[in-house]
Amino acid sequence: MTDNQRVERIRAALEAALAPSALDISDDSAAHAGHAGALTGKGHFSVRIVAERFAGLPPLKRHRLVYAALETLLETDIHALSIDARAPQEG
Repeated sequence: MTDNQRVERIRAALEAALAPSALDISDDSAAHAGHAGALTGKGHFSVRIVAERFAGLPPLKRHRLVYAALETLLETDIHALSIDARAPQEG
């Protein structure tokens, strides 16, 4: 599977679960080449997501929602994930 396909799988999972109004996904895998996690074939990704679902929730709960949406991909495609999760009024 290509890194672009992984990004699209991440995008589809987050859109289905959280209906974000904004979503940016970066594949940071190249910066981690040689890292032990890279040897598994899984990637490193950064996600910036804005969703109404996050309104009134603390960061930990927001991150848990993102992890829950990506549960299967965390087993197969994602080694590391950086999350910036915001409610719409937070930009």
